[in-house]
Amino acid sequence: MLKKRILVAPLNWGLGHATRGIPIINELIRQNFEPVIASDGAALKLLQKEFPDLEYHILPEYDISYSKKEVFFKWKLLLQTPKIIAAIKKEKKVTEELVRSQNISGIISDNRWGVRHKKIPSVFITHQLKVLSGSSTFFSSKLQQKLISKFTECWVPDFENTPNLSGEMGHLVKTPFPVKYIGPLSRFSKLQLPIKYKYAIVLSGPEPQRGILEKLLLKEFKDHSSPILFIRGVLEKESKTETMGNIRIYNYLLGKELEEALNGSEHIICRSGYTSIMDIAKLEKKAFLIPTPGQPEQEYLAKKLSENALVASCDQNKFSLKKLENLKNTTGLRFDFLTTSFSSVFALFQSE
Repeated sequence: MLKKRILVAPLNWGLGHATRGIPIINELIRQNFEPVIASDGAALKLLQKEFPDLEYHILPEYDISYSKKEVFFKWKLLLQTPKIIAAIKKEKKVTEELVRSQNISGIISDNRWGVRHKKIPSVFITHQLKVLSGSSTFFSSKLQQKLISKFTECWVPDFENTPNLSGEMGHLVKTPFPVKYIGPLSRFSKLQLPIKYKYAIVLSGPEPQRGILEKLLLKEFKDHSSPILFIRGVLEKESKTETMGNIRIYNYLLGKELEEALNGSEHIICRSGYTSIMDIAKLEKKAFLIPTPGQPEQEYLAKKLSENALVASCDQNKFSLKKLENLKNTTGLRFDFLTTSFSSVFALFQSE
């Protein structure tokens, strides 16, 4: 019997959408589906490294550029709306061709609005049913909900009830489309390993802010007396390593190497992206979060979790080593990770 081929298409915005797709891809394989990957840029490269034996297709790039200054972040994105709409239309055409030519039986799109098809089950993955965008939150949320309603189902990678990770972003009073809460997604497992590093610094997200934070943190930690793991989050053909004082620097780490490195670290310093938060919760580590300037979603998550003393955080321009002392007042992200029944989650693909 031929395996059903499921198109998995994460957005290329940082690496979070791709990395949280890893456990879904593994589950599809385990349950006798054949995942087919479609994306672009760094997200596609990462999944090619994680799953070298799978089939891959390139989707049109959104090609979004970002402001260095927080105050201009939202407006620069708004000015690129026509370019984003054009990319969505292109990826919809590419999707239609892939479904026709590659015998695709279902679609799992992580925040790619154009990757759907009327004739097969199409799932949209997001933790943002409500899109926080400052004064335009009402309108951005309504647009998001309208676009999601074009899909067969929406999967939210969070707990349905409280306590949860995404807060008001992932939980509406009334949801105008079918939603499944599939639990937080993480590629990691908690391991009992000796502590090798005082801090693991894991960078991610779009440029130029990733690079700006890298320079800031390297400057702050260059004379630190404790062993530091520094993962730049830059994907290249080969992972390069270097040492600067007590800092061990990697361009990137993947799979088991990354899992063991993070388990062997006392604390994690990273952006407050939702995928990073899910990973921290799975590893049960104390974390210091630095939201990407100008991204209300990350600012909200860092504020929500730090106000509950689950993590420590501060704005990028206020970071100093002294701020890390606040970690001692946090409990860490500790949630009861129930095992998701993916056989029921994937049931809509079996019915076709």
